[in-house]
Amino acid sequence: MNLFDNNDKNDITEFEEVDKLPYKFSFIFEDDTERRSTLMIEDWETGRLYWNSLIRHKGDEQKAIEDVKLKYFNDFAKTKDYHFILGTIKKYHLVAPNPFVIIGDFRPKHIKQESLFSE
Repeated sequence: MNLFDNNDKNDITEFEEVDKLPYKFSFIFEDDTERRSTLMIEDWETGRLYWNSLIRHKGDEQKAIEDVKLKYFNDFAKTKDYHFILGTIKKYHLVAPNPFVIIGDFRPKHIKQESLFSE
């Protein structure tokens, strides 16, 4: 399907609804001032990781959840320069202590910088 083949911008008949995750994944972390925060991750890749793991484990939800944890903690956190991309949810702006959620992540490989001065 090509999104640009249809000239009617209101026609959504060919779109499929994505299954809602049965779990909410979140990160608990500390910033530079040692302030602890918990942010839910809404990234679609996390959802896809869960659904693929659920299929691989023949419907075993606990094993699928463990796969998600292992991917984030044993791969991304240890082998990548991991960054969160944050966004907000408007309905929480004035009522929640923190309206931010993780809407994506950026995880390039660690780059070892060479010395700027010759030794």
